[in-house]
Amino acid sequence: MVYSDKSTSEIDGVWRQAILPESSSIGRVIRNLNEVPIKIVLVVNKANKLVGTISDGDIRRGLLRSLDLDSPISSIVHYNALVVPPEMSRDMVMQLMVANKIQQIPIVDGQQNLLGLHLWDDITARPTRVNTLVIMAGGKGTRLLPHTQNCPKPMVLVDGKPILEHIIERGKLEGFTRFVLAIHHLGHMIESHFRDGEWLGVKINYLREQSPLGTAGALGLLNPIPDEPFVVTNGDVITDIRYGELLDFHNRHQSFATMAVRSHEWQNPFGVVQIQGVEIVGFEEKPVSRSHINAGVYVLSPDVLTELRPETLCDMPMLFERLHSKAKRTVAYPIHESWLDVGRPDDLLKANEISIKGV
Repeated sequence: MVYSDKSTSEIDGVWRQAILPESSSIGRVIRNLNEVPIKIVLVVNKANKLVGTISDGDIRRGLLRSLDLDSPISSIVHYNALVVPPEMSRDMVMQLMVANKIQQIPIVDGQQNLLGLHLWDDITARPTRVNTLVIMAGGKGTRLLPHTQNCPKPMVLVDGKPILEHIIERGKLEGFTRFVLAIHHLGHMIESHFRDGEWLGVKINYLREQSPLGTAGALGLLNPIPDEPFVVTNGDVITDIRYGELLDFHNRHQSFATMAVRSHEWQNPFGVVQIQGVEIVGFEEKPVSRSHINAGVYVLSPDVLTELRPETLCDMPMLFERLHSKAKRTVAYPIHESWLDVGRPDDLLKANEISIKGV
């Protein structure tokens, strides 16, 4: 999802201020367009499902038809507005904007629930970030054999480029220019390929693990310690997440550590019998369980590094548990952008299929 940099949080973005019920008047729409700087009104029904959009041009055409400020908006709503699903890539969204000569595209799910809004100014903006983006690239990738037999997992090709290169390019698109790669297994191959990053227009440094330190332990090797919160991502995660938005979310919530989480659904293949003692009190046919899973992308404040012991194995969940036990604020950042953990051969196949489709 793409939000304006002026948004107050993922939940309370500027785009939410542009939502109006379909019972609104033209006058109310005009006031909204004047007050909310995104040049569009998102019209929803009582169930909060998107029914259409209204632009300044729609209003002017309505006024030319002798409608007034008290007229209902039903006759000016663009009911067939172009919308996109949350998993669509930014590049594809940009192509749609150019092809249709529009600057805003609502994001909806399969039930037409309004999830967000792509804005041309935001989707093309590349603010400079002084923060560091650390990529954990030291794993052996045993689940991805035979692709990792003689190749470090983050160097496996997706759409003709190493996974690491995709991550770095995504970070660069978000304005990050400082990268640190934590390497161990076949790390020399990663260094040989990326060197200092100049050819990518970024600066790359390395954390060289002498032994596997887990998804967090290598951060204890950071020297110097960053002055600002920094982003950390696993080296096998391909996602359309906006690292900058994640960082802003972390700062707004004054968090010690922020974890990107993704909703996961699992359907029980059996009918569930609900019992109390020996009494049957109900049935639920193939219920769906919903939970949040760790997406492998984080923001950490520099103080968090004091929780790491030098050259000691530590995974991210363990680090978050340490912070939680000491009452240090940790928060979750829900994502619904495209996301794929390239951990197994079928994941790699899916990643390449997604690249071909452009989503």
